[in-house]
Amino acid sequence: MLKSLFGVVHLRPLPSAPRHRGMADVMRHALADAAALVKGGVDGLMVENFGDVPFHKGTVDDPVTPDVPAALAVVSNTLRERFDLPIAINCLRNDGIAAMAAAVVAAARYVRINVFSGAYLTDQGVIEGSAARVLAFRKQLGGDVQVLADFLVKHAVPLQPIDVATGAKDLAERSGASGIVLSGARTGAPVDVAFLAKVRAAVGRFPIWLGSGLTPDNAAALWPRCDGAIVGTFVKRGGRVTAPVDVVRVRALVAALRRAGR
Repeated sequence: MLKSLFGVVHLRPLPSAPRHRGMADVMRHALADAAALVKGGVDGLMVENFGDVPFHKGTVDDPVTPDVPAALAVVSNTLRERFDLPIAINCLRNDGIAAMAAAVVAAARYVRINVFSGAYLTDQGVIEGSAARVLAFRKQLGGDVQVLADFLVKHAVPLQPIDVATGAKDLAERSGASGIVLSGARTGAPVDVAFLAKVRAAVGRFPIWLGSGLTPDNAAALWPRCDGAIVGTFVKRGGRVTAPVDVVRVRALVAALRRAGR
């Protein structure tokens, strides 16, 4: 089966964010980064409100403001129509309802949800999973958007210790997610190979995606063990997450994945 590489389109601050500079600025940078990712050979695009720091939790008591899913839907639909590639949406910090709404409107294929089940302590406070609400909302909308759910997500720690094998199996079997996302401790940090192997042994053939830190240097070790990857930091100019996408770095990563057995 051909694996998928999704390049992240990190959006500039949206209207309710402190550093917003207008939707024309958001769209201009989104189109430029998406064009570089597509030219470099990615299989899909993940749209993320990365510039909206500090983030709302995205929970019932602290949801993102309505402009966020509206902007995610507008940008995602524009990119899908312009580049004719599958789209995924991640609404930070953890608003699965907003992400699902935007995804259905924009005909996206996936949403990524950082805390889909369980409870984690994050820099936004305690965030609890909302799998039941998100999947009920998806049914209400009549959509078929698939959920990619993070396991032991970056920038967070579980409120109680989690056995890796048991926790991963529970997420795969009990949450309703279509795939598990594994990441390093922080944005751009690679997934530990031993951790990945332990999760793979626990979930069997259930899809596993890499959510951070994939580079040409570690592609041979990581790529054969997963079903897809989401890449944002390495493909930026100089490997700086706030810089524009560098098509040369995208091509270098795609070439490394082909050598690793894509």
